[in-house]
Parts: sequence; C-alpha cells; structure tokens
Amino acid sequence: MAGNTFGTLFRLTTFGESHGAAIGGIIDGCPAGLALETDAIQAELDRRRPGQSNLTTPRKEQDTVEWLSGVHEGVTTGAPVGFLLRNEDFNSGDYDHLKSAFRPSHADYTYSAKYGHRDHRGGGRSSARETACRVAAGAIARQLLAAADIDVSAYVERVGNTAVPFEPRYFERSEVDASAIRCPDPSTAESMIKTIDAVRKEGDTVGGTVALVGRGIPAGLGDPVFDKFQAVLAHALWSLPAVKSMEIGSGLNGTTMRGSAHNDAFQTDENGQMCTMTNHSGGIQGGITNGEELVVRIGFKPVSTLMMPQASVNAAGEAITLEGKGRHDPCVLPRAVPIIEAMTLLVLADRWLINRTAKL
Repeated sequence: MAGNTFGTLFRLTTFGESHGAAIGGIIDGCPAGLALETDAIQAELDRRRPGQSNLTTPRKEQDTVEWLSGVHEGVTTGAPVGFLLRNEDFNSGDYDHLKSAFRPSHADYTYSAKYGHRDHRGGGRSSARETACRVAAGAIARQLLAAADIDVSAYVERVGNTAVPFEPRYFERSEVDASAIRCPDPSTAESMIKTIDAVRKEGDTVGGTVALVGRGIPAGLGDPVFDKFQAVLAHALWSLPAVKSMEIGSGLNGTTMRGSAHNDAFQTDENGQMCTMTNHSGGIQGGITNGEELVVRIGFKPVSTLMMPQASVNAAGEAITLEGKGRHDPCVLPRAVPIIEAMTLLVLADRWLINRTAKL
C-alpha cells in the first residue's frame, strides 16, 4: 500500500490500523535543536481523542504518545522522530458482520476492489483513527513554526443548517474549546449541540463545515505551477476522511462577484509593509502566500455509519440489510478541528523550510 507519506522536507509517514496493536508515525526532516513541549503535544492529541463528550464516539483511547527515536533529553536530534500511540479500547467483534459485507459510502468495497483483502475491523487503515498520528506531527510543526510567529486556529462554523453569523476569523483556543462542539459563538454552539443530539437519537448523522484562519504567515510560501500553496494544502486537507469540499478566501461566493469587487487592492500599512485592503484571495495569490491571513473553509459529509437499517450487498453480490454496530461519531466536526489545524501546520512547516532555500 503506497501513499502513506506526506511532505517534501518535513515528511510524515504514518502506520497502523484502527484495531491493530498501535498506530504511529515517523517524521523525517525535523530540524535538530527543537526543544519539544511534550505536554503541549499531548494536549493536541487530547483535543482529537474519542470519548470527550456525547457528541463523539465513546471509544476510550488515552492516546499517550511514546517517543521512539529522534528526541534526546527533550530536544530533537535531527534523526527521524519516531512515535507510537497504542490502541487500548477496541471491540473488533462489533465488526464481524462486515467480513463479507460492504457498508454504504465506506471504503469497504473500494479497498476490496483494489487489494482483494481488507482489514474489516473498525475500517482498518481507512479509519479516522489514523489521524491521531497527523495531530502528533502537526503539534511538532506548530512548535517549529512558533519561532516565526506562525499559527493557525480552526473552529466549527456550521453543523447541518446551523451556522455562525460571521465570516471566518481567528479565535484563541480558549474561545474555541469553551464548548464541546468547538464553536466560539455560544448561542450558535448551543443550537449545534441540540442538532447533533437530535440526530444521534434518531440513529442518524450530520455534516457541516470547519473554518481555519492562519496568521503570521509570511509572503512567499508556495511554488508556482504544480506546487502552488493551495494545491499542496488541498492535498493535505482532501486526504482527511469525510472531506467533501474546500474553499480559499471568498471561495464559491467569489464566483458570483465581478473582478472589480473581488480584486484585493494593495496598500502599505503604518509600518510601511505591503498589505491588501481586502482579503478575498484568502492569503494566497499566484499560488504563493501574500502575507495576509490564510482563510480556509472545509466541508465534511455526514458520518457514513448509521444506527439504523441500510440496504447493501455482500461480497457475493447478494442483497442484505446492514445496521450499524459499535461506537461511532454522530458528527465528525468537533474532533476534526485539531486534525485540520495539524494538516495545515504540516504544510506550513514544509513550505517554510523549503522557502529558506529559495534565495540567497
């Protein structure tokens, strides 16, 4: 199975399955001399881990990271950073009925078509369990970028038809995490929670959008043609489970505007620095960051596992009826927030390191 590595200079390779002994990763290209704040890395993992509230799967994984290599006395050595997250709370028997059955809108059929043999336990490699490795690596990338005052913040913008009444903007983590749904607007957060509770009681699921804003990003990250910043970012974010859309800046709304209204006119600020009057571009022009805030909106589909009967077929092509078993999220959005931040941070760290070689 190829496709388990992401990045050019700051490269992450992940391994492991949802119901295997462990998942883990190897980060190649992390510079030596970075003093890791391991508590901060664990805090990132705690934001993603299951069992945080009744809005998520009740599976209980502590996700305590074990450092295997590349870190000595709390400081990176320049060698590959290896880490492990053990799987401790999995009930593989909940998936026995899926050995020869294909769940609607899951990776069951496509994995079987590609490989001829699949790990049906919890979705195996296709499970969102794998994203914990991305969060651990993203937490290291965040600490690397902190020296350059680069940071990102994401939050749940919409659940179903319930959305915040403002355009994307940066929020401190304390504001985002004040609610279990990770929406920084209290009244909207309450409505979102009620929506998810109602959907969960019906055995159904719901999707929505997450907004991300990055600040402190210097002009010049990204490369023309095939490695435009938004192209690499799309590679990162579209690799996440359940993602169905991505918008930069004005996104689809910008397609309804005229160029005279959409163009971001340049000016200089009080410090004489180049900036733009508006940010319809979302911080990227010509595939290269322009120094403005990065503005991204990511759309997630409803979770495919439903706690209600669904028509399907088995490996023999016979019609069957499936009903979801086990423990699943009724909505992925609260736990998607740290994952989206992590993947964006991996892109930024990689492009930031590459940019240091762009000119003398």
